[in-house]
Amino acid sequence: MDHAALTELLARNGFVAADEEAAELLEADGDLDAMVARRLTGEPLAWITGKVTFCGIEVHVGEGVYVPRWHTELVAERAAARLPEDGLAYDLCTGSGAIAKVLLARRPGARVIATDLDPKAVANARANGVDARQGDLFAPVTEGPADVIVAVVPYVPTRALPLLQRDTFTFETTLAYDGGAEGLDVLRRLLHEAPRYLKPDGALVLEVGGSQAGDLDAEIARLGYRDVREITDDEGDLRGLELTSSKSSRTASK
Repeated sequence: MDHAALTELLARNGFVAADEEAAELLEADGDLDAMVARRLTGEPLAWITGKVTFCGIEVHVGEGVYVPRWHTELVAERAAARLPEDGLAYDLCTGSGAIAKVLLARRPGARVIATDLDPKAVANARANGVDARQGDLFAPVTEGPADVIVAVVPYVPTRALPLLQRDTFTFETTLAYDGGAEGLDVLRRLLHEAPRYLKPDGALVLEVGGSQAGDLDAEIARLGYRDVREITDDEGDLRGLELTSSKSSRTASK
């Protein structure tokens, strides 16, 4: 099957980026017919090719591991911008380790620690050269306070899970998406816990859903975060929040 024929097949089956996906499938190692058959079921392309390009960096993504999305690149780059050359960063709910890998690429002299509940994700992140540890949020962290904490925690409301596109809810684990009734359960936990693990003037960079704009404002203010900035895409849609810790942030104690 040539590029044109494969593009037409993918487009006919509803794949928006058919031309780009056809090129990736043709370049990938393996049986093309088998790979195409898998993609037509809605299986994530990254699982089939074993990789994805994220912030211009090739990231290995194994089957069963959350696939990093393009809008998360905005969060990764903001976190990298706040990370000193020799700083310390924690990447929570790291998934494939994509954000941590970007931080390491942008700041080679920095130290980046990643955590995730999912053992598959931890193994995948390690395969990408990341210091990844299994555990809930900060539980595996033994280092001191960080300059930057970045996280893409589950933030989809439970009731909205069935509305996700087929190559999301059908294949990827709900662990990566389910944020509770309003999608804010893990975000709220992280907002409360992060000050103990941030240096004064440290940055907390979070991915959030566009519909959650303003939902966390009261807690953010009560917890003493300042210089709150929205991370938006080219169309003005909210993709994340960048917060700065109080000058008197508590340091983590173990």
